Amino acid sequence: MSRVEFIILVAGLMALNALAIDVMLPALPYMGEAFGISHENERQFVVGVYMFGFGIAQLAFGPLTDRFGRRGPLLVGLGIYLVCAFAATFAPTFGALLALRFVQGMGAAGTRVIATAVVRDKFSGREMAEIMSLTFMVFMAIPILAPGIGQLILLAGPWQYIFLFMGGLATVISLWAFLRLPETMHPEYRRPLSFSSVIDGFRIVVTNRVALFYGLAGTFLFGAMFGFISASQQIFVEIYGLGPYFPVAFAAMAGTIAIAQFINSRVVRRFGMRRLSHTAALVYLGAAAILVVVALMGPVPFPVFFGLLMVIQFFFGWAASNMNSLSMEPLGNVAGTAASVFGFTQTVGGALIGTYIGQHFNGTIVPNALGYASMGALVLVSILIAEKGKLFGVSPQYETHAESGH
Repeated sequence: MSRVEFIILVAGLMALNALAIDVMLPALPYMGEAFGISHENERQFVVGVYMFGFGIAQLAFGPLTDRFGRRGPLLVGLGIYLVCAFAATFAPTFGALLALRFVQGMGAAGTRVIATAVVRDKFSGREMAEIMSLTFMVFMAIPILAPGIGQLILLAGPWQYIFLFMGGLATVISLWAFLRLPETMHPEYRRPLSFSSVIDGFRIVVTNRVALFYGLAGTFLFGAMFGFISASQQIFVEIYGLGPYFPVAFAAMAGTIAIAQFINSRVVRRFGMRRLSHTAALVYLGAAAILVVVALMGPVPFPVFFGLLMVIQFFFGWAASNMNSLSMEPLGNVAGTAASVFGFTQTVGGALIGTYIGQHFNGTIVPNALGYASMGALVLVSILIAEKGKLFGVSPQYETHAESGH
């Protein structure tokens, strides 16, 4: 498999998860109407329960993929995902739909854990950060396009068609992975699937200070992001009256993240993951603090809000892939378990934080502004703990020797 095909396939596997979230957003009002949901914030649970299933199941996929390799568990997860997508078209009640979304998220957990582990199997150091950035750049095409795709599907038929589209795309990517993705796990890294071995793998992950706190920093970043995604339809449509232009605004936001990932892939080998992620965290927090101030002063004009949002999203994109790489770098011998632990904390922790922020939507952008600022502060605290109070450093053990990919 060529480098380009590898990046596109890994991005496609990750994109199935983004698709399951973002393509739903234009359909949330129609789902609420179909199932008689009176409180509009309850529609957000279609996203929230998926994220909880996605996060919890990652703890299982990590030890499984470290024992059985990458291909088998990946194909099982993909099968669960696409079966639930097709079954959701027949959901008789809102509760049944939420149950299927929860199980669908559990299947998607395999794509998150194994895609990350596969990248770590093949690359390390700054080269891994470069590949991760390129992967995220391609992956971001889905959030750019998904709301617009959802809007077009709704013009063609009922909201159930969205699940048919989702299941069809999952089928294509499953066949691609089955035919083209080789087993990437190093044979000497296979771990027995026993209670003591699983616990030992988790211990290795959570006792590594650098890995743990960069993983937590990612959790806080994604928490703020999920909080905005949950309320994005209400913010863009109800506050700013964008109506059918909501997908365009959402695409611009996601496009900003993709641009950040591309720039990061070009400069990370020169400047290193730490310098870039620390700079991004500081600018992110500064922009979020400004957004809080202007939001507390009264209604925020759309150009001001959107401009600050673009700055926040750009530096989110710059920080996320580097912090993910920093959390994985020291843990190559337990890459599957490490990916599952960080995937679990970032997804479940991020979903809990995001749901809390989203449920506080009150017709203003104040809750989301406070969410961005408070999470940005926690990101900075996590970095300081990981680096023993120092910013902008370079780890000779994990970065400088890794430019060759060893």
